[in-house]
Parts: sequence; structure tokens; C-alpha cells
Amino acid sequence: MSKPAVARRPQSIASILVEFLGSMNLAITLLVALAIASVIGTVLQQNQPYTDYILKFGPFWHDMFMSLSLYNVYSATWFVVILGFLVMSTSVCVYRNAPTMLRDMRHFRLNAKAKSLRAFHHVEEREIAARPDEATELAARFLAVEGYRMREKDHGDHRVLAGMRGGWNRMGYLFTHVAIVIICIGGLMDGQLPLKIAETMGTREIETRDVPASQVSEKSRIGPGNMSFRGSVDIPEGTRANIVFLPMREGYFVQELPFAVEVKEFRVEHYDNGQPKSFESDLVIHDDQLDEPLHQTISVNHPLVYRGHAIYQSSFGDGGSRLGLRLWPLDTQTNDPVALRGRVFENYPVETAGGTWRLELADFRLFNINPVVNEEGKTEQRNMGPAFTFRMRDETGVAREYMNYMVPVEQEGRPFYISGVRQSQADAFRYLHIPADENGTPELFMAMLTYLQNPAAVREIAEATALASLQRSTDPATPELSDQLATLMARMLELFAEGGFDAIERDIVTNVPAEAQQEAASSLMSLWRSAMQALYLRVLTDRGVAPAEADWQFFDDAVAALASLPFYGNPYYIQLSEFEQVEASGLQITKSPGKDLVYFGSVMLTIGIFLLFYLAHRRLWVWVEPTERGSRVIFAGTSNRNVLEFDKQFARLKETLFGLFKA
Repeated sequence: MSKPAVARRPQSIASILVEFLGSMNLAITLLVALAIASVIGTVLQQNQPYTDYILKFGPFWHDMFMSLSLYNVYSATWFVVILGFLVMSTSVCVYRNAPTMLRDMRHFRLNAKAKSLRAFHHVEEREIAARPDEATELAARFLAVEGYRMREKDHGDHRVLAGMRGGWNRMGYLFTHVAIVIICIGGLMDGQLPLKIAETMGTREIETRDVPASQVSEKSRIGPGNMSFRGSVDIPEGTRANIVFLPMREGYFVQELPFAVEVKEFRVEHYDNGQPKSFESDLVIHDDQLDEPLHQTISVNHPLVYRGHAIYQSSFGDGGSRLGLRLWPLDTQTNDPVALRGRVFENYPVETAGGTWRLELADFRLFNINPVVNEEGKTEQRNMGPAFTFRMRDETGVAREYMNYMVPVEQEGRPFYISGVRQSQADAFRYLHIPADENGTPELFMAMLTYLQNPAAVREIAEATALASLQRSTDPATPELSDQLATLMARMLELFAEGGFDAIERDIVTNVPAEAQQEAASSLMSLWRSAMQALYLRVLTDRGVAPAEADWQFFDDAVAALASLPFYGNPYYIQLSEFEQVEASGLQITKSPGKDLVYFGSVMLTIGIFLLFYLAHRRLWVWVEPTERGSRVIFAGTSNRNVLEFDKQFARLKETLFGLFKA
């Protein structure tokens, strides 16, 4: 009669949870997820302003990446949750398996049975002439010589010697798992977890306004007791700061420091082509805990560590350089420039014919390295000299960004003042090329523009040109014909001044039948060129210059620039005449108490992997029982790694051992 089946007791929720957390599948899944996240965080530059990501990826992908928190992977909620689960899972594994591993290191298994030893893959059984006590003594010395720790037990009818080597292999399991826990805890400590909790509870909120640090609300400021952070700050020479800015999604937080950092002096070395070679800062740390300020020089990859804060030299920029500017009017009847002295990062009102605009000085760069094509047709990097960036904002708030070079840049053997313009940072610069005159100034071009925008001067030049043209013609010159021709020339010049060649083309399309437009365009452009050349000659005469062949090349360059002015979008061409550079040192300041834990855990992980993969846990047994002729010996062994290598080793060991018994 069969026994009734015994009902299994249902598992408790706690035991199910422990089994789930300690499962290998969960650990592998979490590790794969962390590996993918780490790859994303390495490839995709983290914690940059959202505008930079929009420019790089476009609105669609930007919104998708932002929703997944890929711009701040290491402090994202899902990343912290994965780390937390991995800590729990690995801790449960250590809790469940550590006692067994430790016992296995100390347990020599002296109660092994002959039947179980015979079932091993590596086993050899022989009868020998030596007595059991002699065989046991020889086997003990043999195991010791081979480097095995050994234990012996007498079972009465037989004796067992057990040897163990590489027991620390079991510690490899513990080291690797404990290391993962330590590394994850270090990551959680540096994962801005308290800030995320405060933000969730509403006690902290991101600052999205572009305002000075002094105007940032208290909810967007973090005290000096923050456990971990990574921020940056630009400090001009001769000034100090006790805050850093922490970029966060669409805005930032202001992190207060328990000390102030002063940039005493900033130095940068350049290669011959103007590229930065190295840069460093002389810092002064001001702290109430110091008897006197701390002086230290930092450079790239050589930070200053003070009170758990690492101060890195990360970049450099403008610190508020003083600029001398000349504003050349582009939409009035005078070419007298307006002088203005300003400072980078400050704004200035500018009076124009369309109202009061605002000049916003954004940046100044002493060296500007750009690719240019040399005389051999090869592209090379060339320093184009100082340049400054600014925005001109009209009364409606619409602004365009400009980048003007200080000195004329040579192109095709001729010097030009170059001014880049774009609607937004998402657009590429389009460049206006103003030809420089024989004195290296834009004055000749501005004189042409002044004449072109003066209706009285244009009419006078048109009348003189028309009369001269008729006098050279075979047709009789009448006052009516001369007046009509002069009016037509003046009209062409006025259209060109208003909208360039596009304005002339639109006028022809509007007022001339389609079948006659091509012929009319040819005739009208011939009249325009005659009038334009006459205007240019008038400018040269006023300057006391006799026209030469080179001057007509200047004329063509000036016409090309004049044709582009209607699209320039600025009532002034702003020329940089002088500057006093003030540099700022870009510092990255981090506080990461979990860093040391991560380093320690990494060392443990390295040791653990070495123990697991390069240290084999091997066991040997010598089972001896007396027989009528001497003794029966069972020699068995096992290894948890490198089985093929152990095959060769065991073959050598058994021959050596049984050879000793025969001696």
C-alpha cells in the first residue's frame, strides 16, 4: 500500500521575495540594464543645457530623450531604482550563499565514502604492498609537497586523507558580490538622491530664468551641506565666487559652497596657429576655517582637492572684456561712425531710425581658428584674429546674433571685414564681406553707401551720367530724353539701395510684360551699372584718388556687399576698434563622497574576478584500507575550474603517488 502524499507547506511572502531578489535571472537583468545605461551615459554627453540638445538632435528626438531622462542618466529616477534593486538582489545573494562558501573553504570532507570517490571523474584505485600507516604517512608528505592543506581522519576500518588547494577561490564569489554592493552604494551616494527627493516633495524647484545668481529664489538654491554634486562656474580674473551652477534638465540649481574660490590669475598657452595648448589658474581659497588663504595652481588633469571638494580646470572663456566699438550707420545719409565703449555680458541702448534697439555684448575671443583654403587649394587651419559676438534686439524683442572680426581677413588676395549673422543658434552663420580700402578701413565702402542712400546725390549723379551717355550717343540729346534717362537711373539706384538686385528684379517683373522682361533687364542693368560706376568715381574724386585697375576690383567687391545689406538685418555695422581682454577660468567643482567607495569596490571586484577566474579550488582524497597483502588505496580529485588542465595534473599526481608506494 502506497503512502499518502505529504502536502507541501505554502511559501510565505517573505521567502518568495527573498528567492526572487536572490535569483540569478534578476541579477543578470539588472546588470544588463545598468550596462546599457552606462553606455548611453558615456556616449551621450550628460547635463548640458537643453538648447544644446535641441540643436544637436532636433525637437522630436530631444523630447523623446528628455522623457527617458537620457540627459542625466546617472541621476535619473529609473537608474537609481535599478541601482537600489541591484544592491538588494546582490545583498540577498551574499546573505544566502556566504555561509555555505565560508564553510566550504574550511570543510575538508573527511567522511567521504569509497563509493562516492569511485564515482569521481578523476579517480585511481590500486592495491599496494605498503601497510596502511606507511601509505598514510607517504600520502600526507606527498600532499604537503604539492602545496595542499591536509587533514586526516581514522575511521577504524579505513583512513581518509583530504587535501585542499585554492580555497580562496570561494572568496572570489564573495568579493565580486560585495564589491557590486559597495559600488552601487557609492553610486547612490553620488546620485543626487536627496535633491531628487526634495524636488519631488516640492521643497526644491529648478530655476529656468536667465537671471544673476543673486536673484535666484531660495527654492532653487542648495546649501553647502549637500552630500554630492557636480557643477561648474566661470570666474573672471581677480574675482571670487562661492557658488556653482548645477545644470538640471531645462534649468539649473545654484549650489552654495562652504568657501570662496578666487581666480588670482589665468594663463593660457597657444600653438603657432592659435589653438590652445595648455591653460592653468592660480587659485586662492578663502575659508573661515583657514588661518590664512590657501594658494594653489591647478591645470587640466591636476585638480585641487579641498574639504572633499575637487576643483578641476575644465575650460576658459571671456570674463567681461572691455571693448571699444565704432557703429557705422547702414540706413542713414551719414557715414560718421558712433563711438561706444562697452563690456562683454552687458547691454546698451542704441538709437536707430526705427527706434531704440538694444546691443547685447555676448562674447569676445582673442583667437579664432577656422578652416581656409590656401593658395595651393588645400584646407588649413588659420587664426583669423580677435572677434566678438553680440545680439541686436529691436523694440519688439526680436534679435539676431552677429560675430564680427576685428581685422580684415584676406580672401583671394583681398582684405575684407567679415561679419557673420544668424537668426538663432540653430542656424549657421551667413557672412557679409565688406571690402577694406587702401588704408585697411571700411571708410570707402561706407562713403559709397552714404552716396547711395542720399536721394539728392543719386539724382545729381544720374543726371550727369545720363547727359554724358546721350552726348556719346548718335541720337540727338533732348532735355526730355535726358530727364527720362536720369529718372530711370536714379530709380535703379534707389531700388538697389532698398533691396539689392532682388528689388530691381521684382520691379521688372511687376512693370514689364513677360515677353520683354529679358531685354528690359539687360538694358536696365546696363544703366544701373553706368550710374553705379559714376557714383563710385564721385566717391573717389571726393577722396582725391585717381581710379586705378585695382579700384575696380574694389568696386565689384563693394557692389556684392551692398547687394547683401538688405538681408543683414542690422542698422549698424559694428567694428571692433580696441579691446582690453579679461579672461575667465572655467572651473568644475565636484563633491562625491561615494567616489572612494566606488574605487574600493572596484579593487575588490578586480581581486574577486582574479580569484574566480585564475584560482582553481581543487581537492584530493586518499582513501586507505588494510588488505591481506598490504593496503587498498583510492586516490580521487576534483577541480571547479580548468578541468582539462587538471586532467594532466591528476595524471601526474597519481603516477607520482603510486610510484612512492612502490619505492
